[in-house]
Order: sequence, then structure tokens, then C-alpha cells
Amino acid sequence: MPSILKQVKRIFKSAKSTKTTAAPETKAAPTASVAASASTTTKSSNAPPHPENTHVDHTFAALVKSDAQLTALADHHYSKTANVERVKNAKASLEANGFKVHLVDSRGEAFETLKSLIPAGSSVNNAHSTTLEEIGFITYLKGETEWNNVHAQILAEKDPAKQAELRRTIGSTVDFYLTSMSAVTEDGKLAHADLSGSKVGGVAFGAANVIVVVGTNKIVKDEDEAWTRTNEFALAVESARARDAYGVPASAIVNYEVIRGANPFNPNRIQVVLVNDALGF
Repeated sequence: MPSILKQVKRIFKSAKSTKTTAAPETKAAPTASVAASASTTTKSSNAPPHPENTHVDHTFAALVKSDAQLTALADHHYSKTANVERVKNAKASLEANGFKVHLVDSRGEAFETLKSLIPAGSSVNNAHSTTLEEIGFITYLKGETEWNNVHAQILAEKDPAKQAELRRTIGSTVDFYLTSMSAVTEDGKLAHADLSGSKVGGVAFGAANVIVVVGTNKIVKDEDEAWTRTNEFALAVESARARDAYGVPASAIVNYEVIRGANPFNPNRIQVVLVNDALGF
């Protein structure tokens, strides 16, 4: 990401002058580190363990405390887990739309499920995801694994132009692309956004397989509310993260995608790990 700071700043300046929906308050990511915040559900003491989150300063709970621009969102309903009925509806609708869904109750279960879905020897890339950080998967990827960590190869290239080309080529065409979403609708749709296009592109078509890990705090009624959550909540929190991580005024929504169903030519391509916890933005 640091390699695209100039692009971020340029887009932010353009957004201010054109009055688009680039940097309002948005992007949701609850719970700090391994410890659950008040907005998360109580977990069983026998839940499987998971690696620690090494990005604890960039969880929703931490950013609300460190960034004054998020004060109004501190107790927002988008940071809370959904009730049982809404979770049931979303899962059933996702499956009806062709997605394979794995419903789990804890971060540890999410971590173990994600691990089990990726065969040894696979090439793996991931979008930036606070959710993946919170379940410990990013920490795990940085160690010795049985996969080809393409994300690490991309970040090892320090020339911005060459790194961007790697994101476009090997980054988007991996065996497994890992990410989260900014919203999941009760009628079974997935919604997300990005700035550079690398995430949207990898999810839409480039990668052979996509695994989405998403907390039930991101369940919304429909496509209209998916945009509202993305633009008015998720973007605000992501902007706070960007201010701290990259020193830019805010992030921006340049690309927005709604996935309404599985690819008819490859119906098993996208799997969803739905976690009964408040995770990510």
C-alpha cells in the first residue's frame, strides 16, 4: 500500500474539487485485537485459538479512541453483531444465490476454517482486511506456510511502478484470493469497494477462487443499505486507518462492486466464511 500514497493523495485532492462521495465518514471494523469489544458476542471458552492480531491499533475499537473524527460512530449499530434471524436469512439467501457458506461462531473457528479451505501448494493473495488481521490470518501468512504467499512477493518489490504491475498480474490471478466485504445483504448479495481496483478486480474475475471472511456486523437489509453502510460507515473508519497508516487525509471509494450471485460458469468459485462476531470495517 505505501507504494500508492501518491495516487491516494491525488485522488483525495480530485475528490475534494469534484464533490464526489470520496471521503465522507465510512468503513466499519469492530473489535480490537484478540479481546472482544462490547459490541461482539460472548464466545465460548472452548473456542479454538488463533494467532494474535499484530495490527491492534487499526481495529474499529482502537480507531474510535484514537481518531476524533469517528466519535459519532463509536456505538453505531453497524459495529454490532446481527441477531439470529438476520444471520439465518443472510446465510440461506447467500446459498440460494449460489455461494457456499461456512457459518462459524468464533475467530478461532474462522481461522481454522479458512486454513482448511486452501490446499497445500496454492498461490495466495489477500486484500487489506482488518477482518483477516483480527482472526490472526495475516500474522499466520507472514510465517512459514504450505502456500505460495504472493502478497509477500508483491510487497517485497519496492519500485512503485513494478509493484503495481505485480498487483495487476500475479496478484489478481492467484489460486486463492482472500478478502472481506463491507456489506452482506439479507437477500444474499456481497458488496465491497476499493481505491486502486486490485481488490475488486481479483474478486470479480481474476482469481481462480475467492474466500470472503465476514462478520455478522456487516449484514444489512438490501443493496441500498449496503451502499449506505459502505459509504457512510466503512469509508469513515478506513479513512481513519489511512490517516494513521499512510499520513493521507482520507481514503476514497473509486470502485464499488455488488456481487449478486455465483458465477454460472464457475459456481463454486466464491466461498463465504460468515463469523458470528463483529469484525472488520
